[in-house]
Parts: sequence; structure tokens; C-alpha cells
Amino acid sequence: MIQADYHLHTSFSSDSNSSMESMILHGISLGLKTICFTEHHDIDYPDNPEHLDFLVDLPAYKQQLFLLKEKYQNQIEINFGIELGLMPSTLSKCHDFAESEAFDFIIGSTHIVNHLDPYDSIYFETYPSKKGLKRYFEDILNNVSSYKDYSVYGHLDYAARYINDEHFQFHYKDFGDLLDTILKQIIYDGNGIEVNTGGWKYGMSDPNPHHEILQRYLELGGEILTLGSDGHCPEHMAYDFQRLPEYLTSLGVKYYTVYRNQTPEFIKL
Repeated sequence: MIQADYHLHTSFSSDSNSSMESMILHGISLGLKTICFTEHHDIDYPDNPEHLDFLVDLPAYKQQLFLLKEKYQNQIEINFGIELGLMPSTLSKCHDFAESEAFDFIIGSTHIVNHLDPYDSIYFETYPSKKGLKRYFEDILNNVSSYKDYSVYGHLDYAARYINDEHFQFHYKDFGDLLDTILKQIIYDGNGIEVNTGGWKYGMSDPNPHHEILQRYLELGGEILTLGSDGHCPEHMAYDFQRLPEYLTSLGVKYYTVYRNQTPEFIKL
């Protein structure tokens, strides 16, 4: 049984209305031993109709987390994380933010490309299917080439969740040189990637990233893999985690990773 969820959001993230305590209580009910909150912080997130800024109130977030960490210390381990939205134009600000607190865990993620979020339909209307995914991976490469202050890179093919093209099929070879360079850089820097079951939640055949990306990461010598649901409400915590052991072992994965004080610890599946 997987007992650690390392990608969770609460009302401290702009796209969640769930209280931190409700998430903790549900995690306990699920039998989780360790959870890590990873609230969104996307500097210069573009204007949007919902007026979401995706900037965390860091002092309030930290105060609430450590209060509840102490309250529930005998029932569940609660760790202090952040999901940093990375863009080439904000990497210096992201560095300063990452250095501002003693986070246990930092997810580096790409949510915005050319001021557009692939979540919004206009992205793939502007960059259809394969072109849009290639453009997304190019931004990730720009980020990992210049930025090192993260533990794992989140949902590496996040953009693929939102491709509205029934004929599109992902093939690693279509992006092979680009993805190989990304994965090699992540490994060289001593960082990892996550397996994000949000892909299953969105009806995809795989978690994020696609199994061919994960297989290639392992082939290249990658070892660090955290597991996260990307849950924004209690009912999505540990989403489909019961499927993960068989799925991961079929790909040759033997361990998953948890972080404390930005130090990885490997746990046998």
C-alpha cells in the first residue's frame, strides 16, 4: 500500500476551496502515514476571467500547517511543500522564493507557456496537439537548463491532459531528443520527477507522465520518483493509489521517494 501523497492543495491555493484540516482528517481515514502540502505559487500568472492569482499567502500557510502538524503529530506526518510555477521570465524570483523558507519539498512545474495555460482551450487552438505539446516541452527544457531549486519536476506532460483531439496519440519518439535532454538534465542535477495520478482522474490511460516518459527516465538512470494525487479536495487524495504498485512494478520501478528537509528517502514498493 502506498502511504504517502506528495502533491496536495488546499484553500491556500487559488484553485481549491478545501480546508487543510479536512484534507488531513481524510488522509488519516485513508491510512496515509505521510502527506505533503504543495500549495501553488505561480509568479506572474496571467490575468484570467476567474481572477485567480495562484500566489500563496506564505506566512498564513506556514502558520496553519505547523499548527496542524503539531495537533496531528501522533496520527499522520505532515510536511511543508510548495509547487512553484516556473517560467523562463520568473526563475530569479522563484529562486528567491525557494530560498525564503525551509521547505521539505519543492515541485517545479510548468503551467504557463507564452502567457497561456494549456488548461484553457485557447492554448491548443493556438498550438494544435503535437505542436502545443512540443512547445510545452521546450519551455520545460528552458526551465530545467537554468533552474535547479526544486526536488522533482511535476506532471511532465501536464499539457497533454487538455489536448482535445481524439486522433492524438502520444509517442515518445515524436519528442525524443527534446525529452531526453530534459530528463538527462533533471537527473544530472540530482532531482527527480513525480508520478501524478491526476492523469487517471482526467481520464487518461496513464498517470502524468505517460509511461514511455517514465520508462525512458528509468533507462537514463533516473531513480527519484515521488507519488502525488494532485488532490485539491479530500475525495481526490491518494486518487487511484491502489493501482500504482502494479502499474509501477510493470515498468520496473522498485522504490518511490519521500522528502524531508529537501532530502530524498527511498521506500520499497
